[in-house]
Amino acid sequence: MIRVAAFGDVHVGPDSSGTLGPYLAGLSEHADVLLVAGDLTRRGTVAEGEVAAAELACADVPVIAVLGNHDHSAGRQDAITALLQDAGIRVLEGTGTVIERGGVRLGVAGGMGSCGGFPDVADTVLSEPELRALVEDGRPSAERLGAALDALDCEVRVALTHYAPVADTLAGERLEVYPFLGSHLLGEAIDGARRRVDLAVHGHAHYGSAKGLTPGGTPVRNVALPVLGRPYALFHLAPGLPLADELVLERADEPDTERPEVCGGG
Repeated sequence: MIRVAAFGDVHVGPDSSGTLGPYLAGLSEHADVLLVAGDLTRRGTVAEGEVAAAELACADVPVIAVLGNHDHSAGRQDAITALLQDAGIRVLEGTGTVIERGGVRLGVAGGMGSCGGFPDVADTVLSEPELRALVEDGRPSAERLGAALDALDCEVRVALTHYAPVADTLAGERLEVYPFLGSHLLGEAIDGARRRVDLAVHGHAHYGSAKGLTPGGTPVRNVALPVLGRPYALFHLAPGLPLADELVLERADEPDTERPEVCGGG
């Protein structure tokens, strides 16, 4: 079994130093790996990227991340990626990585993904050619996700994106914004992988729901912090066994927020 912690949409700013890292310093007591589902920053600035990298460097487990739309908003996504990588964080964009813990090889393939909507919306609201083009713009990223999933040599597979691959986990959001929160093409890529995907994790939908399924039956979890209402979600994965979710509502060793310390410098 491998224990996977996950969250997204932390939206750190220059004033965020010490707010996230203390929760991650003892993460190895609960998890073997941390997945971050994008929107690490508020405005995508390099200064915010520096804070995010320093906070995530506190984790005492491997950290695997994708960027989100906020991390691209200032056009400095390459610089933010470099900062994260320099801090030892694996950043995926149409790529995958494998780690081994407890004799289990976990493969994670990921990327930001794209918007575009889902069949019930895309076939009606997105009837204009320009909006249809918006849907098709997401096809290359979905294809890269599928190829990265196929390339993983592992026993357990996870798809990590920022945008949602299904509409299930958007329940609670306004219907008119569904096309901008995810794309059915991501779900099709997950279901189309040659080998079974055990879990799909995403963020972005702050007012959405926690759980869903792809049409092919892959469990989908929205780990945006506003949805979680706790520092992270925790999943137990083992080859051939169903996904097990574990609630982590509060940590017994909750950090002293009056005197925070930032690991990794900065």
